[in-house]
Amino acid sequence: MKRTAVTLSAATLLLPLSACGGSAEAGSGSTVTVTVGYQSKTINTVTAGTLLRSLGYFENQLNSLHNGHTYKVDWQDYATGAPITAQMTAGKIDIGSMGDFPLLLNAARGKQLGSPTHLVSVTGYNLRGGLNTVVTAPDSPLSSLKDLKGKKVSTSVGSAADGTLVRALQRAGIDPDKGISKLNQQPAVGASALSSGSVDALSQFVAWPGLLAYQGKAKALYDGAQLNLPTFHGVTAREKFTQRHPAVLEAFLKAQDQATDYLDSHPVTAAEKVAEATGLPAEVVYLYNGAHGISTFNPALAPRLISALKRDVSVLKAAKLTGDIDVDSFVDDRYVKKALGASYAKRLTTPPPPAASEVWAKGSEKTLSFNSPKQLLAHLAAHRNGIRAAYVPDATTGTLWFADKAVWVTDGDQLLPFVAPATAQDYVSAHGGARTVSYREALERAS
Repeated sequence: MKRTAVTLSAATLLLPLSACGGSAEAGSGSTVTVTVGYQSKTINTVTAGTLLRSLGYFENQLNSLHNGHTYKVDWQDYATGAPITAQMTAGKIDIGSMGDFPLLLNAARGKQLGSPTHLVSVTGYNLRGGLNTVVTAPDSPLSSLKDLKGKKVSTSVGSAADGTLVRALQRAGIDPDKGISKLNQQPAVGASALSSGSVDALSQFVAWPGLLAYQGKAKALYDGAQLNLPTFHGVTAREKFTQRHPAVLEAFLKAQDQATDYLDSHPVTAAEKVAEATGLPAEVVYLYNGAHGISTFNPALAPRLISALKRDVSVLKAAKLTGDIDVDSFVDDRYVKKALGASYAKRLTTPPPPAASEVWAKGSEKTLSFNSPKQLLAHLAAHRNGIRAAYVPDATTGTLWFADKAVWVTDGDQLLPFVAPATAQDYVSAHGGARTVSYREALERAS
């Protein structure tokens, strides 16, 4: 690893430099800069990024070390995981957070370039894959994934959303390389392309699908949870950094755990904080990070997630983005075990919270939960002007979605929501007498 010089005081210029990204440690009294790469708008990484930064927990943990050093945190914001990996392998970022597929590329690039990295914790996850969604224009005639054959689809190649697209197309009998015209675009570029009509669909990760749906610029075509394969984001750290600064990484993971507790205890306030920092609507942040949101936060490196990571390798290999990856050597749970202490074993088996219907009333710092989507609709019908947002879980996948953007099905006395039209149609086909209804009719039936 090349050593990078930084600006130092005259008293420290002749002392040895550390390999910390953009930092210098010269014994007692030196200043150590820790560089953290994060994705502010990839909001299921907030406990290692946006929310953590706003709460100041990492800085507080560093200040409590009392080891003679002064610490400074340099937070660097990126749109995707790829540039974080590039900066990490160049020795310029020490700790980064990204999705499962980018994590594998991070592992491969680090090993290839002689700057190994390790997965040290998890941020947000969804055990069925609901963090990724394929959306299309609001007025699009497309109603299922099979309709994408021969169409233009925007995604970020090598991302978790691209992995979902590839797998979903394969299950639909479409060759992901030849069956569609794939455009490799940054999320914001892809969103603009969808709005302008230059692509037919967009496959992206949190929070883009929910944001575009909330804004009325897209509708869901495919719920990633239909794959029933875990997807997650995690924290990766440079090996040389962790070897020289184990206490700093432990401080980061303790701070991440604090941020996780804060999010779980104050989901509405946390959503507001993330919204303020990112410019995203708080209603969209809550869709993913709320009390019953699509994403569950738990730092533990659960075996089920690691197994899913191993299965992801074949997708990247098929796309010729990487070769074999030794996932077991990439995962390093020593630091998070130490940071979480006795609670770690329990965290490994803690289930995600059950799906539930929720209403966020205007002016309220709490949400109301309901036992069924029909009860939620009845409440909405009686309080039409006092609602900030309403959320319902897909009847088959459990993926939370905006009530007014869901596809509704009536089946006897039941009113059932679905994220995508194809899953709603599957239900209707399997249940005699069931039929799809508009959101307005669903409200009328509930009231």
